[in-house]
Amino acid sequence: MANDHWLGIELRHLAALDAVAREGSFRRAATSLGYVQSAISQQIAALEKSVGQRLVERSRGGGRLRLTEAGELVLQHAEAILARLKAAQADVAALAEGQGQLRVGITQSVGVRILPELMRRFARDWPDVRLRPTEAPADLELYEAVERGDVDLAFVELPVPPGPFEATELMPDPYVLVVAAGSPLAKKPVALKDLAGVPLVGHTECRGLARVEAQLRSRGLEPDFAFRSDVNATIQALVGAGVGAAVLPALAVDPADELTTMRELPGIPPRVLAVARHRDRYHSQAARAFVEHAQAVCAGLTSETRKLAAVD
Repeated sequence: MANDHWLGIELRHLAALDAVAREGSFRRAATSLGYVQSAISQQIAALEKSVGQRLVERSRGGGRLRLTEAGELVLQHAEAILARLKAAQADVAALAEGQGQLRVGITQSVGVRILPELMRRFARDWPDVRLRPTEAPADLELYEAVERGDVDLAFVELPVPPGPFEATELMPDPYVLVVAAGSPLAKKPVALKDLAGVPLVGHTECRGLARVEAQLRSRGLEPDFAFRSDVNATIQALVGAGVGAAVLPALAVDPADELTTMRELPGIPPRVLAVARHRDRYHSQAARAFVEHAQAVCAGLTSETRKLAAVD
């Protein structure tokens, strides 16, 4: 082979490069991997020898280490190789635990509006498979859990971020205006311009929040948040108490709450829900069946949310 020096590259060399890029120093990289600093230096040196190029720019002033252009290129491949290794580790661990469980990542709106009916349907057809839900406050954390192998499937939003992911689209979840039942906005069609001067109650952080704020600002409206919370029920309760209005995905709203009303809010693209999986991992028949059941449940919810947000 023309360049058989590359055959000397070991996984620990690639893990060291990944840690140095992430931590910015040999010392912190060593701590994160459980090595002494000299071991990291030796692994990087061995990797550079195999590659035949310098991969890390050493800093004389104690500043943050940076990768060379060649280092960035090798890191891209290293991340993919390490991700495949983690996927293999997760598959073997799942095999050791048996095929009788399915780990699913959810957010709170999925846990309230989708998961209960989905679990009932799945349990009917797969009584020997135990579902183990794991909740996270935001979907980007669930993508990370999929990549690490902590969950087998996760309910997420599209678009898919960079990474080893495949996603099956489930449903559009339109943004709606949630107002107190006695509000004048509860009795007429509304538009984004009607939110001028209206105090808002909203989430602290989520991908949809940035989308909502951007749409308001594009119309010359500066969002004025009276309160922020990452608990959907808290947001809706404060809206019902007259603290302000909320712009939320329809699935984040309890339609049975008599103190609030949902209204369609044109102008903000809906979030699109999907189920994500690790593209390099083995997925069982039970996992595939779970996705099919999720599609069926979400198909029913799509028409339901449209009806609830319409003006009476």
